[in-house]
Amino acid sequence: MVNWFSTRSNEQAIADVTALFREYFAEPAGVWSAPGRVNLIGEHVDYAGGICLPFALSQRTYVAAALNQDGVYRVVSQFGAENTQAETMRAEIAMDQVCPGYPDDWAGYVVGTIWAAGLDLPGLDIAIVSDVPVGAGLSSSAALECSVALAAADLSAPDLAETSTNGKTQPDRTALMQAAIRAENEVVGASTGGLDQRIALFAEPGHALAIDFATDSTQQVPFQIADRGLAVLITNTNAPHSLADGQYASRRAVVDGVTADLQVTSLRYATDAEAASARWAEANTPDGVGAAAWQEVVGKRVRHIVSEIARTATAIEQLQAGDLVGFGESMQASHASLRDDYEVSVAQLDVSVDVAMEHGALGARMTGGGFGGSSIALLPSEKVEQAAEAIARAFAEAGFAEPEFAVALPGAGARREA
Repeated sequence: MVNWFSTRSNEQAIADVTALFREYFAEPAGVWSAPGRVNLIGEHVDYAGGICLPFALSQRTYVAAALNQDGVYRVVSQFGAENTQAETMRAEIAMDQVCPGYPDDWAGYVVGTIWAAGLDLPGLDIAIVSDVPVGAGLSSSAALECSVALAAADLSAPDLAETSTNGKTQPDRTALMQAAIRAENEVVGASTGGLDQRIALFAEPGHALAIDFATDSTQQVPFQIADRGLAVLITNTNAPHSLADGQYASRRAVVDGVTADLQVTSLRYATDAEAASARWAEANTPDGVGAAAWQEVVGKRVRHIVSEIARTATAIEQLQAGDLVGFGESMQASHASLRDDYEVSVAQLDVSVDVAMEHGALGARMTGGGFGGSSIALLPSEKVEQAAEAIARAFAEAGFAEPEFAVALPGAGARREA
């Protein structure tokens, strides 16, 4: 029995969040939504001036909202496929209390984004439902931030308004993206480089979004896999997904240190960065670690960064040329690098990738920060069910937690629904 993510129809999600709002407040002024995301390729390079290639999921977070005149944010949030089975969380926060470091829980993603955007509001009532799984590495936090940001911007005075080409006034999505990033970094205290917020706000159906962090530029890349009889299978391994033990920080410190030592803005601009990294490694060998072993570790970390950036650039060219077989090979090489050089994969991710390849995937790889979370596989649509069943069996045989699955096609960014 395969455990699939519960994904409501758009109509059902709008009805559910509207009903939740009415239960706690009155009548919403509208409904907005934003998607989760997966990164096709370009992992752990956003903070290294690299290139990433995410696309938006059909799983979305929905927000119903209306102004109040009380100077407070009142939030009710419900996660799960059915309101009767979902946990309901509530928060009431005075608008003038929101600041860096407060609130630092789930509500900070909601009200912190509004605070960071500097929106002119007398108060706001908000109801939230979501089909983006929490803890699966699919960016549930950015989906929440960006759906709320768009709702608040639409309901506020036009401080963040820009005039679009058709003459209609729309919120400035770049400003909303920056506010969501600031909320996550400053209010909640979580690290984000902006990939998740950017794709949540700027995704287009049938496309992935190439994000170059060195030039701060984006490019829509065709990814119309349904026309080729393909789909992306997401496997949420349900392995522990936490970077709190310093694993992320240790890798980031190596990348930042070598980059500064080589006096470049990104390792992609260094000449033979892997060899040159030995100097920094020798000067920064941790206590209790052999110098030769540490130089090998640093070299591997640098090799992943440099190769992954180049690999992503090639993968974009492959998609533009319609070479999905070549793109699948790039996905495979990316996973091998993350597993062997950056060492952020875990057994559950490796098993899901290997089994997907055995069942007809063109390519498969872990996605997200690693140490748990999800993998993706590019498969012929008719083989998706079979691959999911095989992965579930392999997990059961290995004694892993039961995985969850979803079929993903590239969808739209944040939008007003009603």
